Amino acid sequence: MIMETSAFIELTSRFTMAVLIVSIVLAFGRMVLGPNSADRVVALDLISVLIVAFLAVFSVHEGNTSFLDVAIAYALVAYLGTVALARYLFRSKRNDGRKQSPENP
Repeated sequence: MIMETSAFIELTSRFTMAVLIVSIVLAFGRMVLGPNSADRVVALDLISVLIVAFLAVFSVHEGNTSFLDVAIAYALVAYLGTVALARYLFRSKRNDGRKQSPENP
């Protein structure tokens, strides 16, 4: 019974990691080809979430919990990066609107 469970976990974790890698590649394509900056930021955030999920599945696959610590640290850094990029985009859009308005030459 224990051998069957470990074989099942190994098989499903490998399948899940393969699906996550394909998803990361697709999200990277959206990040490169995105029509505007907001799409690129969302794609980058999606890649971050997929990497955290990959690290969690890899941790289960290897049976090593230290990868979960890496996933938590990466998630925190990725969150801060996403907030910083979103704030930058918001400010740059706001400044572009001020420059283009006829009231402020």
